[in-house]
Amino acid sequence: MSRISLDPPRTLRYRFANWLVRRKFGAELDPARAMGHHMGVATAYAILEAQALGWKAVPHRLKDLAVMATAVRVGCSWCVDFGSWESTTRGVPLEKLEAVPHWRDSDLFDEEERLVMEYAEAMTADPPEVTDELTAALRRFLSERQLVELTMMIALENLRSRFNGAAGLTGQGFKDRCEIPARPAEGTVAR
Repeated sequence: MSRISLDPPRTLRYRFANWLVRRKFGAELDPARAMGHHMGVATAYAILEAQALGWKAVPHRLKDLAVMATAVRVGCSWCVDFGSWESTTRGVPLEKLEAVPHWRDSDLFDEEERLVMEYAEAMTADPPEVTDELTAALRRFLSERQLVELTMMIALENLRSRFNGAAGLTGQGFKDRCEIPARPAEGTVAR
């Protein structure tokens, strides 16, 4: 059960924002509904998210793995649910996303991906546990510009995960949308 009501005042501004969210994601998003009680906060947050979509220095697969590792570390089931769906729409295999909680024991990740997830976990620790050695290892793969973007994506996911966790938000079933459809039987044509 959410700790913040998901039934905000249906002002014109909220209804318009809600329409945009439903149009983009096919459903209302519980964090947006919770933030709807304070449209100043909701608007500022939406602007930040819109700006983050324009950050293109780091490949999406790396940012998606960093975001997932952060959400898992914080324990935000809403973020894991939504992040799984969002990442699969960008081509990250669901199998890889499901392996993030035990990435250290999985053969699915290359060295760069492992360093990104380690960095995400280190940043998310309280207090942060980022070391000079970890940052130097990441610099073998990332420029300074990319390191700034990755760091900010992880910080943004900490913002998301911690708001959603404090608000008591849980998954909305987005991950169910990422199931891979069955392959057509041999000799049939997929439509």
